[in-house]
Amino acid sequence: MSTCPTVGILLAAGAGRRFGGDKLLAPLHGRALVLHALAALHPAVDRVIAVVRPGAGALADALEQAGAQVVECPRATLGMGHSLACGADHAPPTARLLVSLGDMPAVRPDTIRRVRRALERGAVIVVPTHHGHRGHPVGFASALQRELTRLVGDQGARALLQRHAADVREIAVDDPGILHDVDTPTDLSETTA
Repeated sequence: MSTCPTVGILLAAGAGRRFGGDKLLAPLHGRALVLHALAALHPAVDRVIAVVRPGAGALADALEQAGAQVVECPRATLGMGHSLACGADHAPPTARLLVSLGDMPAVRPDTIRRVRRALERGAVIVVPTHHGHRGHPVGFASALQRELTRLVGDQGARALLQRHAADVREIAVDDPGILHDVDTPTDLSETTA
């Protein structure tokens, strides 16, 4: 592994309230929804840290068996910022971070590789866009890791992106999957991973 590894942070700590249950384990084309997101992320990074909420034993087991390092975030119920901070805190201090969402199963692996390449070429923050709309995964240079470990609340890294707006590099991709998350059973039935 290089001195500046690229680590994928897979956020999988949501409660799935709108879905009516643990959506990340819901079956999609023969395997759990979250495993589609992991399968796209895993080959594009040096390692994956999957962040789960306390008590998510079956989810943690599935992610671990699929090759992710699983980290339980004790404050996950307080919002995505806490989960992201928890994942960033478990990454090596020199790591570039690619933040991906467990409920976004249709992101193409090539999109993730393009975000990584932009970071490797010196970008500070990389955001993929599709038809002008920002999506995931979002890439962060190692210089921002300390700020990521301090995130709180339910806005994820939104405030950090605003604070560093001049450092954001958008890359246009032909990948509608960067915008499509699964929040409801209807979303799941309309998903092609």
